Amino acid sequence: MHDDQPASPTYVVGDVHGHRDELAEALREKGLIDSDDDWSGGEATLWFLGDFVDRGPDGVGVIDLVMRLERQAATAGGHCGTLLGNHEILLLGMYHFGDTEVPSDFGPRSFARSWEINGGLLEDQDRLTPQHIEWLTSRPMLTLAADHLLMHSDTLEYLDWGEDIDGINARGREILEGSDIQAWWDVWRRMTTRYAFRGPDGADVAQQVMDRLGGVRIVHGHSVIADQLGIHPAQIEGPYLYAGGKALGIDGGLFVGGPCLIVSLPWEPED
Repeated sequence: MHDDQPASPTYVVGDVHGHRDELAEALREKGLIDSDDDWSGGEATLWFLGDFVDRGPDGVGVIDLVMRLERQAATAGGHCGTLLGNHEILLLGMYHFGDTEVPSDFGPRSFARSWEINGGLLEDQDRLTPQHIEWLTSRPMLTLAADHLLMHSDTLEYLDWGEDIDGINARGREILEGSDIQAWWDVWRRMTTRYAFRGPDGADVAQQVMDRLGGVRIVHGHSVIADQLGIHPAQIEGPYLYAGGKALGIDGGLFVGGPCLIVSLPWEPED
């Protein structure tokens, strides 16, 4: 590629939560898939930030679509990648451990109980195949794309799993390939935390994370933008830039009536 040619675009997608049709419509609007839901994004890069399942009608349908787009994008010279969200951890934990009690000093706990109260659908569990499980288990927790640090949860808990992105991803995969239910539960619990980059110190905290892991801006899902702004999800029109411009939230709250946000990076607010 010549230096005067524009780089291929990079897009990120927030929490889908089982809303396959809405996702497909949003991808078509961006020219990333065609009318048959096949990849049409050419050499573009597309990253999903996790939470494909729960709270919506077709979580496994979302997974199937993304798995297909991953293959098709690679063939076309593009890239489609996926990060693990806390609901993928919950889905996998339910699959592997079900109602097995997690040892705890704080009362009865199990993946089945948490899965049920967090919008888990039996149909999704019934449709899971070994191929789905293998694919999900091998997804990373963090990545860099277009010089942005991508993560699902706006939390500092990732930092306890490694010194850098590769180390964090390796530790996450090690846990998910193992059978230590307490280690699994710890991943689930930690990834439910949020709001690390809010408040008066938010910009400094975000910068400290990027100093360690890289990137010029953090992009995350997990925390619904409307909850942070105190408005109805239907009022959301775009991502939420905060922490002195160092963090970008892209969870439009699709499962509560908000939009399926697909954001091109870098993103800047309109004047």
